[in-house]
Amino acid sequence: MAVPVVDHEKCVGCGTCESLCPDCFKIKEDGKSWVVCDSCEAGNCNCQEVVDACPVGAISLQ
Repeated sequence: MAVPVVDHEKCVGCGTCESLCPDCFKIKEDGKSWVVCDSCEAGNCNCQEVVDACPVGAISLQ
């Protein structure tokens, strides 16, 4: 089961992840993306697509 992780040091808050998978990612008050699901399967999205789309490489799967 793949679990998405956001590196908040790299995240620029562009919102690409949230637009591709709103079930798993939310941009919060600090302007950074946060994971809000337990796993990619729980979010009904293709988290690898989100990892590949992040312009700063802030998202990984563990």
